[in-house]
Amino acid sequence: MNISVIGTGYVGLVTGVALSEIGHTVTCIDMDPVKVETLNKGIPTIYEPGLEELMKQNMASRRLSFTAEHSKGLSHAEVVYIAVGTPQRADGSANLDYVEAAAKDIARNITQNVIVVIKSTVPVGTNFHILNVIRAHTHDGIQVHIASNPEFLREGSAIKDTFHGDRIIIGAEDTETANVLEEINAPFKMPIIKTDISSAEMIKYASNAFLATKISFINEIANICESLGANVEEVAKGMGFDHRIGPDFLKAGIGYGGSCFPKDTNALVQLAGNNHHDFNLLKSVIEVNNNQQTLLIDKIMSRFGKLEGKRVAVLGLAFKPHTDDLRESPALVMIPKLAELGAEIIAYDPIAIINAKKQIKEKIAYTEDLSTALQNADFTVIITDWPEVKNIDLLTFTKLMNDPVVFDGRNCFGLDAVKQANLEYYSIGRPDQTSELIS
Repeated sequence: MNISVIGTGYVGLVTGVALSEIGHTVTCIDMDPVKVETLNKGIPTIYEPGLEELMKQNMASRRLSFTAEHSKGLSHAEVVYIAVGTPQRADGSANLDYVEAAAKDIARNITQNVIVVIKSTVPVGTNFHILNVIRAHTHDGIQVHIASNPEFLREGSAIKDTFHGDRIIIGAEDTETANVLEEINAPFKMPIIKTDISSAEMIKYASNAFLATKISFINEIANICESLGANVEEVAKGMGFDHRIGPDFLKAGIGYGGSCFPKDTNALVQLAGNNHHDFNLLKSVIEVNNNQQTLLIDKIMSRFGKLEGKRVAVLGLAFKPHTDDLRESPALVMIPKLAELGAEIIAYDPIAIINAKKQIKEKIAYTEDLSTALQNADFTVIITDWPEVKNIDLLTFTKLMNDPVVFDGRNCFGLDAVKQANLEYYSIGRPDQTSELIS
Protein backbone atom coordinates (compact mmCIF):
# COMPACT_ATOMS: atom_id res chain seq x y z
CA MET A 1 0.00 0.00 0.00
CA ASN A 2 1.17 3.56 -0.71
CA ILE A 3 1.58 5.33 2.62
CA SER A 4 2.78 8.82 3.50
CA VAL A 5 3.99 9.84 6.95
CA ILE A 6 4.04 13.51 7.92
CA GLY A 7 6.73 14.20 10.51
CA THR A 8 10.13 12.54 10.93
CA GLY A 9 10.69 12.78 14.67
CA TYR A 10 10.83 9.71 16.90
CA VAL A 11 7.33 8.53 16.09
CA GLY A 12 7.23 9.49 12.43
CA LEU A 13 10.63 8.15 11.43
CA VAL A 14 10.27 4.88 13.31
CA THR A 15 6.73 4.43 11.96
CA GLY A 16 7.78 5.12 8.38
CA VAL A 17 10.77 2.79 8.53
CA ALA A 18 8.74 0.02 10.18
CA LEU A 19 5.89 0.24 7.66
CA SER A 20 8.38 0.00 4.81
CA GLU A 21 10.05 -2.98 6.48
CA ILE A 22 6.77 -4.94 6.42
CA GLY A 23 6.32 -4.29 2.71
CA HIS A 24 4.55 -0.98 2.21
CA THR A 25 5.82 1.84 -0.01
CA VAL A 26 6.38 4.76 2.33
CA THR A 27 7.15 8.43 1.75
CA CYS A 28 8.15 10.40 4.83
CA ILE A 29 7.52 14.15 4.67
CA ASP A 30 9.22 16.86 6.70
CA MET A 31 9.18 20.62 6.21
CA ASP A 32 12.90 20.96 7.00
CA PRO A 33 14.83 20.48 3.72
CA VAL A 34 18.16 20.12 5.55
CA LYS A 35 16.71 17.31 7.65
CA VAL A 36 15.30 15.63 4.54
CA GLU A 37 18.67 15.89 2.81
CA THR A 38 20.29 14.14 5.77
CA LEU A 39 17.67 11.41 5.78
CA ASN A 40 18.05 10.85 2.04
CA LYS A 41 21.72 10.07 2.71
CA GLY A 42 20.60 7.24 4.97
CA ILE A 43 21.50 9.10 8.16
CA PRO A 44 18.83 9.10 10.90
CA THR A 45 18.21 12.47 12.56
CA ILE A 46 17.45 10.78 15.88
CA TYR A 47 19.47 8.30 17.88
CA GLU A 48 17.65 4.97 18.09
CA PRO A 49 19.42 1.59 18.19
CA GLY A 50 18.78 -0.49 15.07
CA LEU A 51 17.07 2.30 13.13
CA GLU A 52 19.87 3.18 10.71
CA GLU A 53 20.25 -0.38 9.43
CA LEU A 54 16.53 -0.80 8.72
CA MET A 55 16.37 2.64 7.16
CA LYS A 56 19.20 1.94 4.71
CA GLN A 57 17.83 -1.49 3.81
CA ASN A 58 14.42 -0.16 2.87
CA MET A 59 15.80 2.86 1.03
CA ALA A 60 17.92 0.45 -1.03
CA SER A 61 14.79 -1.61 -1.74
CA ARG A 62 13.01 1.59 -2.87
CA ARG A 63 10.25 1.12 -0.34
CA LEU A 64 11.28 4.18 1.70
CA SER A 65 11.92 7.76 0.60
CA PHE A 66 11.96 11.26 2.07
CA THR A 67 10.79 14.61 0.75
CA ALA A 68 10.17 18.17 1.91
CA GLU A 69 7.48 18.70 -0.75
CA HIS A 70 3.95 17.85 0.36
CA SER A 71 2.69 17.83 -3.21
CA LYS A 72 5.22 15.14 -4.10
CA GLY A 73 4.82 13.17 -0.90
CA LEU A 74 1.03 13.06 -0.89
CA SER A 75 0.14 12.76 -4.57
CA HIS A 76 -0.13 8.95 -4.59
CA ALA A 77 -0.98 8.32 -0.95
CA GLU A 78 -3.76 5.92 -0.07
CA VAL A 79 -3.17 6.32 3.67
CA VAL A 80 -1.55 9.29 5.40
CA TYR A 81 -0.15 9.13 8.93
CA ILE A 82 0.15 12.32 10.98
CA ALA A 83 3.10 11.91 13.35
CA VAL A 84 4.05 15.48 14.25
CA GLY A 85 4.77 16.86 17.71
CA THR A 86 2.11 17.93 20.18
CA PRO A 87 4.24 19.93 22.63
CA GLN A 88 2.94 21.10 25.96
CA ARG A 89 1.45 24.58 26.28
CA ALA A 90 2.05 26.72 29.34
CA ASP A 91 -1.23 25.55 30.90
CA GLY A 92 -0.33 21.89 30.41
CA SER A 93 -2.61 21.27 27.44
CA ALA A 94 -1.42 19.76 24.16
CA ASN A 95 -0.48 22.18 21.39
CA LEU A 96 -2.22 20.98 18.22
CA ASP A 97 -0.81 23.63 15.87
CA TYR A 98 1.44 21.15 14.03
CA VAL A 99 -1.35 18.61 13.69
CA GLU A 100 -3.68 21.23 12.24
CA ALA A 101 -0.99 22.44 9.85
CA ALA A 102 -0.44 18.85 8.68
CA ALA A 103 -4.19 18.46 8.16
CA LYS A 104 -4.30 21.53 5.91
CA ASP A 105 -1.29 20.30 3.93
CA ILE A 106 -3.05 16.98 3.40
CA ALA A 107 -6.22 18.67 2.23
CA ARG A 108 -4.39 20.85 -0.27
CA ASN A 109 -2.28 18.06 -1.80
CA ILE A 110 -4.21 14.79 -1.86
CA THR A 111 -5.47 13.69 -5.28
CA GLN A 112 -7.62 10.71 -4.32
CA ASN A 113 -9.70 9.32 -1.46
CA VAL A 114 -7.53 8.73 1.61
CA ILE A 115 -7.55 7.51 5.16
CA VAL A 116 -5.81 9.87 7.56
CA VAL A 117 -4.33 8.16 10.60
CA ILE A 118 -3.38 10.26 13.61
CA LYS A 119 -0.34 8.68 15.26
CA SER A 120 0.49 11.72 17.37
CA THR A 121 -0.68 11.73 20.98
CA VAL A 122 -3.73 14.00 20.98
CA PRO A 123 -6.58 14.81 23.38
CA VAL A 124 -9.89 13.02 23.05
CA GLY A 125 -11.92 14.66 20.29
CA THR A 126 -8.93 15.73 18.20
CA ASN A 127 -9.51 13.21 15.41
CA PHE A 128 -12.97 14.58 14.70
CA HIS A 129 -11.65 18.14 14.81
CA ILE A 130 -8.88 17.30 12.34
CA LEU A 131 -11.33 15.55 10.03
CA ASN A 132 -13.39 18.75 9.91
CA VAL A 133 -10.25 20.80 9.19
CA ILE A 134 -9.32 18.53 6.29
CA ARG A 135 -12.81 18.48 4.83
CA ALA A 136 -13.00 22.27 5.02
CA HIS A 137 -9.86 22.64 2.90
CA THR A 138 -9.97 19.68 0.55
CA HIS A 139 -11.06 19.50 -3.08
CA ASP A 140 -14.65 18.69 -3.90
CA GLY A 141 -15.37 15.03 -4.46
CA ILE A 142 -12.43 13.63 -2.46
CA GLN A 143 -13.48 11.51 0.49
CA VAL A 144 -11.44 11.47 3.69
CA HIS A 145 -11.79 9.04 6.58
CA ILE A 146 -10.03 9.41 9.91
CA ALA A 147 -8.53 6.86 12.28
CA SER A 148 -6.65 6.88 15.57
CA ASN A 149 -3.61 4.61 15.87
CA PRO A 150 -1.68 5.73 18.96
CA GLU A 151 1.95 4.72 19.40
CA PHE A 152 3.41 2.94 22.41
CA LEU A 153 7.11 3.35 21.70
CA ARG A 154 9.83 3.74 24.29
CA GLU A 155 12.82 5.80 23.26
CA GLY A 156 15.87 3.60 23.14
CA SER A 157 13.82 0.51 22.33
CA ALA A 158 11.42 1.87 19.71
CA ILE A 159 12.37 -0.66 17.02
CA LYS A 160 11.83 -3.56 19.41
CA ASP A 161 8.53 -2.08 20.58
CA THR A 162 7.33 -1.65 17.00
CA PHE A 163 7.90 -5.26 16.02
CA HIS A 164 7.38 -6.93 19.40
CA GLY A 165 4.84 -4.77 21.19
CA ASP A 166 1.90 -5.78 23.34
CA ARG A 167 -0.92 -4.56 21.10
CA ILE A 168 -1.97 -2.32 18.24
CA ILE A 169 -4.89 0.03 18.87
CA ILE A 170 -7.09 1.05 15.94
CA GLY A 171 -9.83 3.59 16.54
CA ALA A 172 -12.29 4.13 13.69
CA GLU A 173 -15.94 4.97 13.19
CA ASP A 174 -16.57 2.67 10.22
CA THR A 175 -15.72 -0.97 9.63
CA GLU A 176 -14.06 -0.44 6.25
CA THR A 177 -11.51 2.04 7.66
CA ALA A 178 -10.76 -0.23 10.61
CA ASN A 179 -10.26 -3.19 8.29
CA VAL A 180 -7.80 -1.28 6.09
CA LEU A 181 -5.73 -0.35 9.14
CA GLU A 182 -5.87 -3.93 10.35
CA GLU A 183 -4.60 -5.13 6.98
CA ILE A 184 -1.75 -2.60 7.03
CA ASN A 185 -0.64 -3.72 10.48
CA ALA A 186 -1.24 -7.46 10.12
CA PRO A 187 2.42 -8.25 9.27
CA PHE A 188 3.46 -7.03 12.72
CA LYS A 189 1.67 -10.12 14.10
CA MET A 190 0.48 -8.46 17.26
CA PRO A 191 -2.94 -8.42 18.92
CA ILE A 192 -5.09 -5.77 17.23
CA ILE A 193 -7.75 -4.05 19.29
CA LYS A 194 -10.44 -2.12 17.43
CA THR A 195 -12.32 0.61 19.25
CA ASP A 196 -14.16 3.82 18.57
CA ILE A 197 -11.96 6.85 17.98
CA SER A 198 -12.48 8.55 21.34
CA SER A 199 -11.59 5.38 23.24
CA ALA A 200 -8.42 4.92 21.18
CA GLU A 201 -7.34 8.49 21.97
CA MET A 202 -7.99 7.92 25.68
CA ILE A 203 -6.15 4.57 25.76
CA LYS A 204 -2.88 6.34 25.02
CA TYR A 205 -3.28 8.94 27.76
CA ALA A 206 -4.63 6.44 30.28
CA SER A 207 -1.76 4.02 29.65
CA ASN A 208 0.94 6.63 30.16
CA ALA A 209 -0.83 8.11 33.18
CA PHE A 210 -1.05 4.69 34.82
CA LEU A 211 2.64 3.93 34.23
CA ALA A 212 3.62 7.36 35.57
CA THR A 213 1.45 6.67 38.62
CA LYS A 214 3.24 3.38 39.21
CA ILE A 215 6.63 5.14 39.08
CA SER A 216 5.60 7.90 41.46
CA PHE A 217 4.04 5.34 43.81
CA ILE A 218 7.22 3.30 44.16
CA ASN A 219 9.22 6.51 44.60
CA GLU A 220 6.99 7.51 47.50
CA ILE A 221 7.44 4.03 48.96
CA ALA A 222 11.19 4.49 48.52
CA ASN A 223 11.14 7.72 50.50
CA ILE A 224 9.25 6.01 53.32
CA CYS A 225 11.71 3.09 53.20
CA GLU A 226 14.59 5.50 53.82
CA SER A 227 12.88 6.79 56.95
CA LEU A 228 12.15 3.30 58.25
CA GLY A 229 15.39 1.57 57.29
CA ALA A 230 13.73 -0.71 54.72
CA ASN A 231 15.07 -1.49 51.24
CA VAL A 232 12.75 -0.44 48.41
CA GLU A 233 14.26 -3.02 46.04
CA GLU A 234 13.21 -5.84 48.36
CA VAL A 235 9.80 -4.22 48.74
CA ALA A 236 9.36 -3.87 44.97
CA LYS A 237 10.46 -7.47 44.42
CA GLY A 238 7.91 -8.72 46.91
CA MET A 239 5.18 -6.58 45.35
CA GLY A 240 6.05 -7.55 41.79
CA PHE A 241 5.41 -11.25 42.32
CA ASP A 242 1.74 -10.40 42.76
CA HIS A 243 0.34 -10.87 39.24
CA ARG A 244 -2.15 -8.09 39.90
CA ILE A 245 0.76 -5.65 40.30
CA GLY A 246 3.63 -7.03 38.23
CA PRO A 247 7.33 -6.12 38.47
CA ASP A 248 7.54 -3.53 35.68
CA PHE A 249 7.84 0.19 36.48
CA LEU A 250 8.58 -0.52 40.14
CA LYS A 251 12.17 0.73 40.00
CA ALA A 252 12.75 3.62 42.38
CA GLY A 253 14.80 6.58 41.20
CA ILE A 254 14.80 10.32 40.64
CA GLY A 255 11.65 10.42 38.56
CA TYR A 256 10.42 9.93 35.04
CA GLY A 257 11.21 12.23 32.12
CA GLY A 258 11.16 12.16 28.35
CA SER A 259 8.69 13.26 25.73
CA CYS A 260 5.65 11.29 26.91
CA PHE A 261 5.01 10.86 30.63
CA PRO A 262 5.44 14.50 31.75
CA LYS A 263 3.56 15.91 28.77
CA ASP A 264 0.77 13.35 28.74
CA THR A 265 0.07 13.45 32.47
CA ASN A 266 -0.20 17.24 32.37
CA ALA A 267 -2.40 17.09 29.28
CA LEU A 268 -4.76 14.56 30.89
CA VAL A 269 -5.08 16.71 34.02
CA GLN A 270 -5.92 19.68 31.78
CA LEU A 271 -8.34 17.60 29.69
CA ALA A 272 -10.09 16.37 32.81
CA GLY A 273 -10.33 19.92 34.17
CA ASN A 274 -11.84 21.15 30.93
CA ASN A 275 -14.55 18.56 31.47
CA HIS A 276 -15.20 19.54 35.10
CA HIS A 277 -13.25 16.68 36.66
CA ASP A 278 -10.49 17.41 39.17
CA PHE A 279 -7.94 14.62 38.63
CA ASN A 280 -6.42 14.77 42.11
CA LEU A 281 -4.61 11.44 41.83
CA LEU A 282 -2.71 12.44 38.71
CA LYS A 283 -1.91 15.87 40.14
CA SER A 284 -0.22 14.09 43.04
CA VAL A 285 1.70 11.86 40.64
CA ILE A 286 3.10 14.95 38.91
CA GLU A 287 3.94 16.64 42.23
CA VAL A 288 5.77 13.55 43.48
CA ASN A 289 7.81 13.35 40.29
CA ASN A 290 8.76 17.02 40.44
CA ASN A 291 9.94 16.62 44.02
CA GLN A 292 11.82 13.42 43.20
CA GLN A 293 14.00 15.19 40.64
CA THR A 294 15.60 17.34 43.36
CA LEU A 295 15.87 14.60 45.99
CA LEU A 296 19.61 14.13 45.49
CA ILE A 297 20.25 17.84 46.04
CA ASP A 298 18.90 17.48 49.58
CA LYS A 299 21.13 14.45 50.17
CA ILE A 300 24.17 16.29 48.79
CA MET A 301 23.60 19.37 50.91
CA SER A 302 23.02 17.26 54.00
CA ARG A 303 26.37 15.57 53.39
CA PHE A 304 28.50 18.59 52.41
CA GLY A 305 26.75 21.69 53.78
CA LYS A 306 28.15 23.84 50.98
CA LEU A 307 29.43 23.13 47.49
CA GLU A 308 31.64 26.10 46.62
CA GLY A 309 34.77 24.79 44.93
CA LYS A 310 33.59 21.18 44.93
CA ARG A 311 34.17 19.26 41.69
CA VAL A 312 31.19 17.07 40.80
CA ALA A 313 31.01 14.38 38.13
CA VAL A 314 27.48 14.18 36.71
CA LEU A 315 27.03 10.81 35.04
CA GLY A 316 24.30 10.89 32.42
CA LEU A 317 22.40 13.70 30.73
CA ALA A 318 19.71 11.91 28.71
CA PHE A 319 16.44 11.15 30.50
CA LYS A 320 17.10 7.41 30.02
CA PRO A 321 19.80 5.19 28.48
CA HIS A 322 20.09 4.50 24.74
CA THR A 323 18.73 7.88 23.66
CA ASP A 324 20.09 11.37 23.16
CA ASP A 325 16.84 12.95 24.36
CA LEU A 326 17.03 15.37 27.31
CA ARG A 327 13.37 16.31 27.42
CA GLU A 328 12.31 16.52 31.09
CA SER A 329 15.57 14.88 32.15
CA PRO A 330 16.46 15.32 35.83
CA ALA A 331 19.79 16.63 34.53
CA LEU A 332 18.03 19.81 33.43
CA VAL A 333 16.92 20.34 37.02
CA MET A 334 20.00 19.08 38.86
CA ILE A 335 22.76 20.82 36.92
CA PRO A 336 21.43 24.40 37.33
CA LYS A 337 20.97 23.80 41.06
CA LEU A 338 24.47 22.39 41.46
CA ALA A 339 25.90 25.31 39.51
CA GLU A 340 23.91 27.80 41.58
CA LEU A 341 25.36 26.24 44.74
CA GLY A 342 28.89 26.84 43.42
CA ALA A 343 29.89 23.36 42.26
CA GLU A 344 32.34 22.86 39.40
CA ILE A 345 30.59 20.42 37.06
CA ILE A 346 31.87 17.94 34.51
CA ALA A 347 29.13 15.95 32.80
CA TYR A 348 29.49 12.54 31.15
CA ASP A 349 27.19 11.08 28.52
CA PRO A 350 28.08 8.78 25.60
CA ILE A 351 25.37 10.08 23.26
CA ALA A 352 23.55 13.21 24.42
CA ILE A 353 26.24 15.88 24.75
CA ILE A 354 25.39 17.68 21.50
CA ASN A 355 21.76 18.08 22.57
CA ALA A 356 22.80 18.97 26.10
CA LYS A 357 24.89 21.91 24.94
CA LYS A 358 21.79 23.33 23.24
CA GLN A 359 19.70 23.15 26.40
CA ILE A 360 22.01 23.61 29.37
CA LYS A 361 22.94 27.26 29.78
CA GLU A 362 25.36 26.85 32.68
CA LYS A 363 29.10 26.78 31.99
CA ILE A 364 30.09 23.19 32.57
CA ALA A 365 32.60 20.75 31.10
CA TYR A 366 31.52 17.75 29.02
CA THR A 367 33.15 14.43 28.25
CA GLU A 368 32.29 11.13 26.59
CA ASP A 369 34.96 9.40 28.68
CA LEU A 370 33.83 8.09 32.06
CA SER A 371 37.28 8.11 33.62
CA THR A 372 37.83 11.74 32.63
CA ALA A 373 34.60 12.69 34.38
CA LEU A 374 35.59 10.93 37.61
CA GLN A 375 39.19 12.18 37.73
CA ASN A 376 39.69 14.31 40.90
CA ALA A 377 35.94 14.60 41.55
CA ASP A 378 34.86 15.37 45.11
CA PHE A 379 31.57 13.56 44.58
CA THR A 380 29.61 11.88 41.81
CA VAL A 381 25.94 12.14 40.88
CA ILE A 382 24.39 9.39 38.75
CA ILE A 383 21.44 10.63 36.71
CA THR A 384 21.23 8.16 33.80
CA ASP A 385 21.81 4.43 34.24
CA TRP A 386 23.85 3.94 31.10
CA PRO A 387 25.37 0.41 30.79
CA GLU A 388 28.80 2.05 30.87
CA VAL A 389 27.93 3.39 34.33
CA LYS A 390 26.19 0.27 35.67
CA ASN A 391 29.04 -1.98 34.58
CA ILE A 392 31.89 0.14 35.92
CA ASP A 393 34.40 -1.45 38.26
CA LEU A 394 33.45 0.21 41.56
CA LEU A 395 37.11 0.50 42.53
CA THR A 396 37.37 3.07 39.71
CA PHE A 397 35.55 5.56 41.94
CA THR A 398 38.09 4.98 44.69
CA LYS A 399 41.06 5.20 42.35
CA LEU A 400 40.09 8.33 40.41
CA MET A 401 38.04 10.52 42.77
CA ASN A 402 39.39 12.76 45.50
CA ASP A 403 36.81 11.15 47.77
CA PRO A 404 34.69 8.18 46.66
CA VAL A 405 31.33 9.76 47.50
CA VAL A 406 28.52 8.68 45.14
CA PHE A 407 24.92 9.87 44.97
CA ASP A 408 23.10 7.34 42.81
CA GLY A 409 19.73 8.45 41.44
CA ARG A 410 19.15 5.13 39.64
CA ASN A 411 20.25 2.51 42.20
CA CYS A 412 22.83 1.16 39.77
CA PHE A 413 24.86 -0.90 42.23
CA GLY A 414 24.20 -3.61 44.78
CA LEU A 415 24.83 -2.61 48.39
CA ASP A 416 27.14 -5.56 49.06
CA ALA A 417 29.35 -4.57 46.12
CA VAL A 418 29.40 -0.98 47.36
CA LYS A 419 30.57 -2.12 50.80
CA GLN A 420 33.40 -4.15 49.30
CA ALA A 421 34.53 -1.17 47.23
CA ASN A 422 34.56 1.04 50.33
CA LEU A 423 32.37 3.73 48.74
CA GLU A 424 30.39 6.34 50.58
CA TYR A 425 27.14 5.72 48.79
CA TYR A 426 23.71 7.32 48.83
CA SER A 427 20.90 5.84 46.74
CA ILE A 428 17.10 5.95 46.56
CA GLY A 429 14.99 4.06 49.11
CA ARG A 430 17.90 1.96 50.41
CA PRO A 431 20.13 2.30 53.49
CA ASP A 432 22.98 4.75 52.94
CA GLN A 433 26.48 3.32 52.96
CA THR A 434 28.18 6.12 54.86
CA SER A 435 31.73 6.32 56.10
CA GLU A 436 30.50 5.36 59.56
CA LEU A 437 28.83 2.21 58.21
CA ILE A 438 31.85 1.30 56.10
CA SER A 439 34.26 1.63 58.96
